[in-house]
Amino acid sequence: MSNTENTGNTENKRQISFSPPDISELEIAEVAEALRSGWITTGPRTKMLECRLAAYIETGRNDIDCTTKEAIKAYSQRVVCLNSATAAEELNLRILGIRPGDEVIVPAYTYTASASAAIHCGATVKFVDIQRDGDSDTHMPEMDYEALERAITERTKAVVVVDLGGIVADYDRVFEIVERKKNLFTPLDDHSDPLSDLSSRIQKSIGRVAVIADCAHSLGASRVIGGKRLYCGAIADFTDFSFHAVKNFTTAEGGASTWKTIDGVDNSEIYKFYQLLSLHGQNKDALAKTKIGAWEYDIIGPWYKCNMTDIMAAIGLRQLDRYPELLERREQIMAVYDKACNELGISHLVHHTDYMDSSNHLYLIRVPGADENIRNEIITKMAERGVATNVHYKPLPMMTAYREMSGGIDQYPNSYDYYKNLITLPLHTCLSDEDVEYVCETLKEVVGEVRG
Repeated sequence: MSNTENTGNTENKRQISFSPPDISELEIAEVAEALRSGWITTGPRTKMLECRLAAYIETGRNDIDCTTKEAIKAYSQRVVCLNSATAAEELNLRILGIRPGDEVIVPAYTYTASASAAIHCGATVKFVDIQRDGDSDTHMPEMDYEALERAITERTKAVVVVDLGGIVADYDRVFEIVERKKNLFTPLDDHSDPLSDLSSRIQKSIGRVAVIADCAHSLGASRVIGGKRLYCGAIADFTDFSFHAVKNFTTAEGGASTWKTIDGVDNSEIYKFYQLLSLHGQNKDALAKTKIGAWEYDIIGPWYKCNMTDIMAAIGLRQLDRYPELLERREQIMAVYDKACNELGISHLVHHTDYMDSSNHLYLIRVPGADENIRNEIITKMAERGVATNVHYKPLPMMTAYREMSGGIDQYPNSYDYYKNLITLPLHTCLSDEDVEYVCETLKEVVGEVRG
């Protein structure tokens, strides 16, 4: 099939969506069953999804039977499912005790949720630039770790590390830095209420700046850390995931929080406070109140409403059944893209190395020599031929909400340089082999036209 046949004739032009959800009859049937059950808010399906996700994060397996006593003991109360990754990151920070007067370090190259959650807690966000052209192996727009080390002060309480596109950042390097800087760290010492007491004990036990993983893109990704392969969710001190409709794994909206075991603090206590923070501070959820005579409850604090529903969890349970195959299909598509980009001399993300396996979420390319205008021309010409693309991301210092607090994009030249010629190709499991071929042929044609 030639380029002319594909793009020159509008009758043969394909329409390639950027990132539709992959929903099968399995998810539809599970949602229908949840609706018929009469239990549609947070309930048994949400609890089961939490347990299965914990098992998956720990082992990389999606087939562990979480109805057994052994599995329940090992994996329950280790993951909290919520209504978004933004809520998950904010609750991570609130459990940690981030408050006004604290500083949280965030890469300039990320989506707004990486920073806004800290601002919601009253903290000051300090942005750092990325490495020039991204990581030398993966080309992911990864934080400049020397800039990170310089940014840590006596007020720094957390650093948010972003696994953009599903590629896992260099957490060994991050942990080395925060350990080296631990002499600057003073833990919270506030025992005036139960949440402050928990946060103070967590900060004291960690004893350094906390590492928060923004894993919105990276469920199922892994990296060798300290000589051992770990899955995202088991690497950083606290982690948040996104299950939004455009993600590899979806519950329509939705997300989850998890954390590494903290010395001297019981996981069940941490889990309990996530439940309180996510449901108005109410000390019993709807499922607990169904027990005979258990109607009465207390409000522990005037908190938030961001719980996951069983309708959402129903989608997630069946998505998790299919997840390994979904990741494999994404990898197959990326192999075709890699070949096409290499032929064109276009830089692209490298999702798999000897030490890291990505979740294959986004396929970022950078067109050599292009500026914003040329990049936007390529995007427009691709769209005219039916191929939807995107840009991940416009750096936060370029955004109105962050321009003043960050000092503007001139302070982050590597982030701007990475962004100006970047295009994200469609990568999803609804693409057929013919669709993937069409994207590649269209890219070759359009880049050829623009290059002249």
